[in-house]
Amino acid sequence: MLTDKITEDAVQLYKLYNVEILPKWFPVFYVLTEKDNTITAIANEIGHSHPSVSKIVGEMTTAGIVTSKKAKADGRMSKVSLTNKGREAAKKIRYQYEDVGNAIETLSRTTRHDLWQAIEEWEYLLNENPLLQRVLQEKKLRESKDIRIVNYQPKYQQAFKTLNEEWISKYFEMEEADRKVLDNPKTQILNKGGCILVALYKDKPVGVCALHKMDDPVYDYELVKMAVTPGMQGKNIGWLLGQATIEKARSLKASAIYLESNTILKPAISLYQKLGFKKVVGHATPYKRCNIQMELKLT
Repeated sequence: MLTDKITEDAVQLYKLYNVEILPKWFPVFYVLTEKDNTITAIANEIGHSHPSVSKIVGEMTTAGIVTSKKAKADGRMSKVSLTNKGREAAKKIRYQYEDVGNAIETLSRTTRHDLWQAIEEWEYLLNENPLLQRVLQEKKLRESKDIRIVNYQPKYQQAFKTLNEEWISKYFEMEEADRKVLDNPKTQILNKGGCILVALYKDKPVGVCALHKMDDPVYDYELVKMAVTPGMQGKNIGWLLGQATIEKARSLKASAIYLESNTILKPAISLYQKLGFKKVVGHATPYKRCNIQMELKLT
């Protein structure tokens, strides 16, 4: 609303000073009062897209404000410059600059908050983390409130198997080591001192992750068989499962967790890094698909 109000006044201001340009042309016009330039250079200067600047230049050309001709250095590019009419407008607008500038300064002095500083802060924060990303984070946070992480029960065995077969078969091939664990989670994980956690979305199993007890001088547990059903990815389930699994390892007095993966699984590797895992080398692996090993020190 504020933008609309100021733009409406701007149209009247140009008429007041007999400057025959439209408010939306101003950024391009201002750059061209400094020097002739190509559309690409103008777009970079004012932070607009090339098509947007090209359209404005077309409108300004029709109005007789600018003209363009092929650049000498590169015939594929056109250099845009002000016409006599445009240069005349540039002379007239100087008085408009002065009066508008003074009016804004007076307005600023009568307010309790510095609008320019506030805009600067917003621009900085949005450059750091765009609005789209912030909304996605809020969406994940809201949806994650419907996620519960529970301990494994026999009724979740099929989900544990299906969810893992789903991603393994998509990117690789099922191996004997996979089948051994997925067909017998109780004997291969639970009875050996490990645990399995299940993520429920509205009571439906949508993610799983396990801790496998290791017989190793460095690592107490291996994080294995983490999977989230494709339709539920992007809802923070992997992050919640990872955090819950790490906390479970802490409660079991673990000092370090180990995991194996493949770098083709970029979202998974990114998740492990966010959870604090770091790359290591040197362990033997039963999986052909493994090309990266990682660890998380808990003490």
